[in-house]
Amino acid sequence: MQRDEHHPQDPPSGIHPLLAGRFSPYRFDPSAVVDDHALGLLLEAARWAPSAGNSQPWGFFTGRPGEPEHDRVLPHLAPSSARWATDAALLVVTLTRRHVDDTQLLYSEFADYDLGQAIAHMTVQAQAMGLATHQFRAFDLEGLTKELDPNPGWVIVSMVAVGKAAGGPPEGRDRRSVGHLRSAPWSPAE
Repeated sequence: MQRDEHHPQDPPSGIHPLLAGRFSPYRFDPSAVVDDHALGLLLEAARWAPSAGNSQPWGFFTGRPGEPEHDRVLPHLAPSSARWATDAALLVVTLTRRHVDDTQLLYSEFADYDLGQAIAHMTVQAQAMGLATHQFRAFDLEGLTKELDPNPGWVIVSMVAVGKAAGGPPEGRDRRSVGHLRSAPWSPAE
């Protein structure tokens, strides 16, 4: 087994700079804009993510400051996320369709995983465009579900704030080691 030679907070050489430089900001530049072209690219990146059986069980509700969609989402943010997410140039509500089309299955065990893949693609695309993302779940799920009223079988899972980060990553970002990732499921908690 290969030993983990570098400090967990320092990305190893060879990891792509888009991945190494990614962080979830707690401050966004309120003057930044995600225009229609940028929004289209973010959604295209998500669209091309892999999914079980090519089911693509994801959907998004997007809102930018000044748009009615944004105004529908804001009241449902928890105070902890409202402090920073309201300054983002784009808020994305993420949904997944857990019902499997044309089958007797009422629940896909892969739907949430596949949505995560789509959001990961969106996150890397945002990073490539000089934007930052912060994924979060600090919002009133019941209230937002009532507000947006998704079709049966669709559920809201999370939100993503997208924009220009105001500042860099925090000092001392804590990441678990590769060794921990490989041993954690089988060893007692540290």
